Amino acid sequence: MTPDWHPLDTELDLWRVSGLSFPLWWRDDDAIAPTPQLDRLADLSSQLDVPLHLAVIPNGATPALAEYIADRPSLIPVVHGWAHVNHAPEGEKKAEFQLHRPLDQMVDDAKAGMARLGDLFGDDMRPMFVPPWNRIAPEIAAQLPDLGFRILSTATPRKTPFPAPGLEQINTHLDPIDWRGTRSLINPDILIKQTVDLLRDRREGRADNAEPFGILTHHLVHDQDIWTFTEALLRKLLNGPATVWVAPRNE
Repeated sequence: MTPDWHPLDTELDLWRVSGLSFPLWWRDDDAIAPTPQLDRLADLSSQLDVPLHLAVIPNGATPALAEYIADRPSLIPVVHGWAHVNHAPEGEKKAEFQLHRPLDQMVDDAKAGMARLGDLFGDDMRPMFVPPWNRIAPEIAAQLPDLGFRILSTATPRKTPFPAPGLEQINTHLDPIDWRGTRSLINPDILIKQTVDLLRDRREGRADNAEPFGILTHHLVHDQDIWTFTEALLRKLLNGPATVWVAPRNE
């Protein structure tokens, strides 16, 4: 299926005519080791000149991944929970950091995630916490700043810029994968409409345009259609009124 990009082109033209811009960022989840898929992701990030925030699962992360990222400055490691293990009971949505176990256990896991990636990546790691499945209880989020985290990243437009004192919410907004169906690409025209609607809400003041607009990918499960659409979408946005956002280093 050939996507119809005209609706997005029209929306981006309206941004240009209005003299507006929006911040753009890219997050990819579930890295633990170098793979051919990660090679492709890193190459695309370099070609587009867009830093890629790589959400690394601390418990499974390998020294080989640290060596790989050290040679590729476009890849920025961030903390993806601890072990990406589901603790929700059967019938509930998957989660590692909802209130399905004692709070102190989850705080210890988040702390261990920060320490593990700090050991592997040093100053290259950014103090961002990405809970697996984009779900986290507010009680856990409130503890993150004391552990050294400065950013929390889940999904959908943020409801508040700061879910806890000292913790900024920077979410992702578009995920191209049909997780509940084919696990391939969602109908691209639907994705384009979603992007247009999200950008229009920002342009017309109904959504927070200070929050970086986030593209979420999962390199390990991409097929060719997902790769092709993701590259085309990023190129469209980068050629439009987007300015690239990168998570700051820890102070």
